[in-house]
Amino acid sequence: MAPNAPGIRLLPNAVTVLALCAGLSAVQFALRGDFQASIGAIGAAAVLDALDGRLARMLDATSKIGAELDSLADAVSFGVSPALVLYIWVLHDIRAGWILALTFAVCMVLRLARFNTLLEVEQPAYVKEFFTGAPAPAGALLALLPLITSLSIGDGVWTRPWFVGCWIVVMAALLISRIPTLSLKTIKVSPTAMAPLLLLIAALAAAIISFPFGALAIAMALYLAHIPYAIYRHYWLANNPEAWEASPRERRAIRRTARSARRLGLRPPLRRQVAGAAMRRLGRTPQEPLPPGPGPIRKERGPGWRRLGIRKKH
Repeated sequence: MAPNAPGIRLLPNAVTVLALCAGLSAVQFALRGDFQASIGAIGAAAVLDALDGRLARMLDATSKIGAELDSLADAVSFGVSPALVLYIWVLHDIRAGWILALTFAVCMVLRLARFNTLLEVEQPAYVKEFFTGAPAPAGALLALLPLITSLSIGDGVWTRPWFVGCWIVVMAALLISRIPTLSLKTIKVSPTAMAPLLLLIAALAAAIISFPFGALAIAMALYLAHIPYAIYRHYWLANNPEAWEASPRERRAIRRTARSARRLGLRPPLRRQVAGAAMRRLGRTPQEPLPPGPGPIRKERGPGWRRLGIRKKH
């Protein structure tokens, strides 16, 4: 079958619909009190969401309807479903619980709308390495972190309705914030790091099989911990345009060169500062012109340069 056959072109959209069904199923599982299945359904929706776009690009099956369908599925799977799951879990115990759930869902929709808008805006090359705010799947799993933690280690302060309410507001703010987070789509892996990375993936798979909710909670905590590094990297790239198109090895060389220069105390030329200091030694401001004629200049220049620590040549 040719890559552009109708059946092949339908595959990415079918994966998107499966992600939508998985996200909606999380609500049905929560209504039955099976919150473990709810977390699993939203996790499955996140995996399927990561696959549909890549399948569309690999099969050259991208389309306008596919992009719109993907955004609508994300809004339901990662905005509406997590909000309803948390409301069914503990937020229904507080008066503002429904308002908090609505806030998260609305912020997720706003985040997706901004993402679609930025796709049509020309931006610097380094911006493609970052998301603006948390991406939709990560934001949904971060919002569910109190529930994931309770399923992993039991009840605690993270199961209190007021804590969950505050947490969901913070995660909603992270969704619509301007805080940069790393995009895994643009991470380049060198051939030498391929084997260690595969071992790490195997260890992660074993951890997920052995204690899935504990591994997921640790992964979400690590994701939050990477945000300061993402902010630093975004700031560094914004101030180093020569590194935008450079390879990871070249970027490391640029950083080492900059650190070495700072360590050696290298600064821009100080001609104006030295000239200004010499003028002040002579009792003039740098703006005042020197008196005409070579005589007075020679008589006054010598003592001034000696005071600056430079010996007169004989």
